[in-house]
Amino acid sequence: MRPGAASLDAGRDYPRVEHGIHRRHGGECRATGVAVESQCQCRRCAVVVESYTLFLAALLLLGGSLGDRFGRTKVFSIGIAVFALASIWCGFAPSIHQLIMARAAQGVGGALLVPGSLAIISATFNEKERGQAIGTWSGATAITTALGPLLGGWLIEHVSWRAVFFLNVPLALAVIAVVILFVPESRDEEDAGRIDLIGAALATLSLGGVVFGLIESSRSGFQNVIVLASLFGGAVLGVAFVFVESQLHSPMMPLELFRIRNFTGANLLTLFLYSALAGTLFFLPLNLIQVQKYSATAAGAASLPFILIMFGLSRWSGGLVKRYGSRLPLVIGPVIAAVGFALFIRPETSGSYWTTFFPAIVVLGFGMAVSVAPLTTTVMNSVRENRAGIASGINNAVSRTAGLLAIAVLGLIMFHAFSTCMDRRLTQLNVQPEVRAALNSQRMKLAAAELPPNLDQATTNSLKEVIDECFVSGFRRVMMCGAALALASSLMAFLIIRRE
Repeated sequence: MRPGAASLDAGRDYPRVEHGIHRRHGGECRATGVAVESQCQCRRCAVVVESYTLFLAALLLLGGSLGDRFGRTKVFSIGIAVFALASIWCGFAPSIHQLIMARAAQGVGGALLVPGSLAIISATFNEKERGQAIGTWSGATAITTALGPLLGGWLIEHVSWRAVFFLNVPLALAVIAVVILFVPESRDEEDAGRIDLIGAALATLSLGGVVFGLIESSRSGFQNVIVLASLFGGAVLGVAFVFVESQLHSPMMPLELFRIRNFTGANLLTLFLYSALAGTLFFLPLNLIQVQKYSATAAGAASLPFILIMFGLSRWSGGLVKRYGSRLPLVIGPVIAAVGFALFIRPETSGSYWTTFFPAIVVLGFGMAVSVAPLTTTVMNSVRENRAGIASGINNAVSRTAGLLAIAVLGLIMFHAFSTCMDRRLTQLNVQPEVRAALNSQRMKLAAAELPPNLDQATTNSLKEVIDECFVSGFRRVMMCGAALALASSLMAFLIIRRE
């Protein structure tokens, strides 16, 4: 989840963790708890993981423009209601097909509510006060986010994955009541154009094609006709989206906003920094659960220092813009985050949390705390108040799209490093051909790969150690990429964002 991005979905990331540790157990897929009949059907678990994020990322622009036109408080409240109803649907979903549809509906609700929260703040506070207001908002979001992985992990372990979704319902009702009673309405009085449904459709199809192609390429290779057609089709639709937006009178992504230097610089920084962060948040729980043998609850608690630092420092970092301008914290913060990513390279296949993962999480948390509130403030201050909703929608869409693409691309890097390491280590161990063939069929599961049941204990232990070591090798490669992306985001701030 993007730090500082409002969300009620306490259990949003649970399928990513559970899918990573998926294995057939009594005919039930641990990614969803739904009975599966075949390996092919179980692959649909990956669709459960991405359906929410895909619709959220693709429709954030539309959600921001709808708020500007029809009223930010109204659209925000509708988004919360849709999200809550979709959460109930997720909790009661009788099959994986319905769970996929319910998660997509959650994404639609999220796309309506996420841009509105920032736009409401931007409309309520003037430019001088906006930084600390956004910092307070980021901190409050961070502390509620902290409860999600922790409580969600406990519920998955001791109750059911379904219980995670029902957490959203009372929270949604409370937020709707507060919005109706205390939050004034605001909108763009100059916007009277048509709703950009064509742009929304093109954005969704383009993003879906590219993400599907990248994910499928790890299984089928880039020579596969379906992979090539998906990537090419997604790229063509992306170009068509930009062309259509340039021709419309009221587009959901006004291209003229990118002529604003600080707006463009902040979104490029977002693209690189949140690509790096998405890889960490995706692969870190897999490492903790699959390799380090943490429970789901312990894996959720491992990230608490990150969230608490975000909460404690967000208001302070929001005030940095008022004191120093936005450029300085946006150059320094990502550099600190890059150090945090680099520290994740240190852990082996075992060791104390306090000497392995804890230092990296603390440094990364401090780097993100310095970056997030100034970044969001820069985006909102760079546009006129009547464009607050669409500006928030664009920046959130960039961060979510960065996450989707990063997980797909970094997943390829992880898989390549894992496979290369496995080939080398299995050759060194002189593994029998039939055992090697069985392991090759399990490579897509990474550290959750299942060993043949007829092996002796010594061989089983050796092969399990090889799998864990190769996963750590891939994890280190991903974190090196994360550090490079964070440094690239700092460079974007240094080169593009103007001094104030």
